[in-house]
Amino acid sequence: MGEEQGYRVGELARQAGLSIRAVRYYDHIGLLRPSGRTAAGHRRYDDGDVRRLYRICLLRDAGMSLSDIAVALEEPGWALHQAIRTHLERLDRQQAAIAATRRRLVVLMGGGADGASASDPGGPHPTTAEILDTLGELTMFTDIVQSSISILVYRDLAAAHAWLTRVFGLTPGPIQLDDRGDAVHAQVLAGDAVIWLHPQSVDYALASPAAQGTATGSVAVMVEDVDAHHQHAVEQGAEVLYPPTDQPYGYREYSARDLEGGLWSFMKALE
Repeated sequence: MGEEQGYRVGELARQAGLSIRAVRYYDHIGLLRPSGRTAAGHRRYDDGDVRRLYRICLLRDAGMSLSDIAVALEEPGWALHQAIRTHLERLDRQQAAIAATRRRLVVLMGGGADGASASDPGGPHPTTAEILDTLGELTMFTDIVQSSISILVYRDLAAAHAWLTRVFGLTPGPIQLDDRGDAVHAQVLAGDAVIWLHPQSVDYALASPAAQGTATGSVAVMVEDVDAHHQHAVEQGAEVLYPPTDQPYGYREYSARDLEGGLWSFMKALE
């Protein structure tokens, strides 16, 4: 990389809305290594580094820890276009929530839905009940629903962890062991989504589909290339229920069972 190619750390930080300290820290922990350096040893970031930083910021915005982001960044199926689409959909939901809250506030000020007299300081005061309703709505938007984690139950967590990463190409996360060396918790990642693997439990009536002989739920995973993913799963011995098919609801998908009978679908929106 030549002397004038790429972004200096200050330029990258400023244009991305981050502090220089944050970008340097990402380098220090291995999240964002610069692709090159000048003869004087100064960091230089190229276009690929910018895309990686964008992904880091998306995952941070979704509430993931830096250690979990480090795992997610190694996901081979990630695509910039899909990430932008997901980002846009989240912004659309946030804007809808903001618009709904704004309409409620206008009504509270006495201006009606069109806000005609909302600026009149002598307008009617909201009732206590209306204020409480507004607070409840604000809490719902800002505090209650922050993120979601899927939880799947298996007899053998270690085997499920290895199978899901090998056959379905999910990104392996950590496995926690008890004092006897048995797996009591495990994680895998499907793109930016975290999936916990939970052991069977009599206390909470949790059982693997293998124990029940049926699956009562399913996991749907978005992939970049449904046919390529299907081919890999077949080569790895997955039980495919139906091959890649264009569905009337706008997705190309196929479905397969995992090693304990869990039902999975892998899909992509039709163009």
